[in-house]
Amino acid sequence: MANVVLEFKASAGDSEPQSRPVLIIGQQSNLQKVSWSQIKGKLQPVVSKEIWQAALSGLTPNPTDSCPLYLNHAAVAALPPRVSRHNSQSSANFVSRLVRSSLPGGNNRCIVMVCERSDVFASSCAIARAFPIFSRRTTSSRRAEKKHVTVEIMIVGEENSGCLDVGQLECLANAAHGVRMAARIVDTPCNEMNTDHFLDEIKAVGAELGITPVIIRGEELKHRGFGGIYGVGKAAEHPPALAVLSHTPVGATQTIAWVGKGIVYDTGGLSIKGKTSMPGMKRDCGGAAAILGAYRATIKQGFKDNLHAVFCLAENAVGPTATRPDDIHTLYSGKTVEINNTDAEGRLVLADGVVYARKDLSADIILDMATLTGAQGISTGKHHAAVMTNSEKWEVACVRAGRSSGDLAHPLVYCPELHFSEFTSAMADMKNSVADRENAQSSCAGLFIGSHLGFDWPGVWVHVDIASPVHAGERATGFGVALLMALFGQASDDSMLNQVSPLGAATNTSEDKMERDCKRRRLV
Repeated sequence: MANVVLEFKASAGDSEPQSRPVLIIGQQSNLQKVSWSQIKGKLQPVVSKEIWQAALSGLTPNPTDSCPLYLNHAAVAALPPRVSRHNSQSSANFVSRLVRSSLPGGNNRCIVMVCERSDVFASSCAIARAFPIFSRRTTSSRRAEKKHVTVEIMIVGEENSGCLDVGQLECLANAAHGVRMAARIVDTPCNEMNTDHFLDEIKAVGAELGITPVIIRGEELKHRGFGGIYGVGKAAEHPPALAVLSHTPVGATQTIAWVGKGIVYDTGGLSIKGKTSMPGMKRDCGGAAAILGAYRATIKQGFKDNLHAVFCLAENAVGPTATRPDDIHTLYSGKTVEINNTDAEGRLVLADGVVYARKDLSADIILDMATLTGAQGISTGKHHAAVMTNSEKWEVACVRAGRSSGDLAHPLVYCPELHFSEFTSAMADMKNSVADRENAQSSCAGLFIGSHLGFDWPGVWVHVDIASPVHAGERATGFGVALLMALFGQASDDSMLNQVSPLGAATNTSEDKMERDCKRRRLV
């Protein structure tokens, strides 16, 4: 999978399966809407119309099913016929699984994704997840030739006919690139993805977009008051950093900041993790990786408003200068924090990041994304991000964006008056870890970040915990890229992102123009 080139086309053209193996995938009802004339060029002469129709009739998805059409060169796979209200209509998770399990082998392959227009974006991102990039297997490194997978989107359903245009295909390609890049960064171990390397990734994206990043690093963090980021990363060989990419177009009416947790490795610090819980902690930069992938794709598709990406980078290492439990740090908000658990480090770096977004970037909307708590998986499971926000409208929008993008999301309790007392300290403004670990841990962790903005801050704050969905087994998923692109799609120049945004594409041009001229235009 590491050397796969993924390409999206309106039509993949005709080719017999022996020359180009093919997987045709979709809901059974959608597959039955495809006429033989539409699909025969990818199956003949080895698959006849009768074999195709018999295969469709024989599929019994529960929840999925697949059927070989000709040896190991052609297959058809069916998605679940229906999903629950907390799932995506695209069945994105099942799309990824079926591509991994049913796509025939070969150096030049084709996937035909049969779906309704509303599911195109989520399905394409799901396909991208099935092709991770990072590998250090010696067998794969010896294979210099690139493998090509061409994805053809076949749209079915009422009022859904017609091919995708060039701009929409470019959107899918950029989204897929973002998903795979985020997964590659998360999969890369810390000896190859320390804070220096992560900054190189940020600089590379900045160069591609024509943006010079602002970087605050090492002792400068300490001198400028970033006690959270500096305190977490000061013991590591490679110094911590705060890096910012800024897109400020003419005519912007609001300022949005995405703040990512980029802990390139988390030993737990002096509150050290055990031998079974530490492996996999290279994934603790998943929030920052998702934001970088989404930022590149979003800006490439055109974005009307100010958009800043803030990366809080550090390695939570053990060493002579490591933060100790009982130490008290002053964060960028000016508030003091008594450290009672050095393994609760993500909230410290993010607190500095969101306050920087508020104070230095004057953001109206601040979203932080992080692999923050192991308790997230208990709260919302392995497939749904946990979302907490000070705005009910944005809570609803996140859930809707999750369904339309395939990166599912579900709300956490937002109740600071009941939960923030968990951080009470006799020595400082607060502790960094809760007194009672059985009292809404994931919500409390998010509240710690929000408290540095201030619970009375008038802007919109969204916290997204992706600790569990950032990976599936030993592989990263690139989770978060599609969610961010969809959630903020209404501010995009791209029609497809407009469609998958929580409000969908604007239908009244006069109202749309009036809304864009509004000084405080909102996405939801």
